[in-house]
Amino acid sequence: MSVARRIVARMNVILIAGFWLRGDSWSEVVPVLEQAGLTAHTPTLAGLESVDDDRSQVTLASQIAEVVALVDSLEGDGKVVLVGHSGGGAIIHGVVDARPDRIERAVYVDSGPTPEGVAINEGLEATGADAPLPPWEDFDETDLRDLTDEQLAWFREIAVPEPARVAHDPQHLANPARNEVPITLISSTFSRAEIEEAIAAGVPYFTEVPLMARATIVELPTGHWPQFTKPRELGRLIVQAVGT
Repeated sequence: MSVARRIVARMNVILIAGFWLRGDSWSEVVPVLEQAGLTAHTPTLAGLESVDDDRSQVTLASQIAEVVALVDSLEGDGKVVLVGHSGGGAIIHGVVDARPDRIERAVYVDSGPTPEGVAINEGLEATGADAPLPPWEDFDETDLRDLTDEQLAWFREIAVPEPARVAHDPQHLANPARNEVPITLISSTFSRAEIEEAIAAGVPYFTEVPLMARATIVELPTGHWPQFTKPRELGRLIVQAVGT
């Protein structure tokens, strides 16, 4: 067994879903990780269990604290890999900032390490504490690429309103040691060249990337939800990132 394989086999991986999704949205990715010997954790964060949840007290900071608590609960099991899809990228980056010594690698799935002062989506429409899944017409065609009509209908059926403050609150970072944690960007709606151009142009969403000591960009061309459209390919890329 190679060194990389041994590292993978003993690693806990925490997967944080993007907006409107519960932890079970990773169900087709998890078997690929488990086949590689990884232990996958797919928590459903507060406010996302049910459409009937009270989301009024759920914030970006409180969801970050939930994942920090999960990392701390694995204290005796070595370092942890974090995977965040879409809005989950801001959450895992907050955890990297809080526990840089515990994180082996952070993997951002069609997302990135949200910088200080930047909200995930401050323009997302909300009614009170709830930000429901918008109509599909509001999304770019690239976001919906490879999703079948059946998948779109199923997604809308399972979607839970996002806690509005998770979308609207600015990120708060305080620990420069986060920059020492290796990161991987698995991009499904942008090419590597487009991301590199955005970094060079100083696009706010990507300003954390050049600060990281080790950053890898990997392309997985599909829509914004590769856990639905290319779950096995996504799983293999996560495994590769863990073993890097």
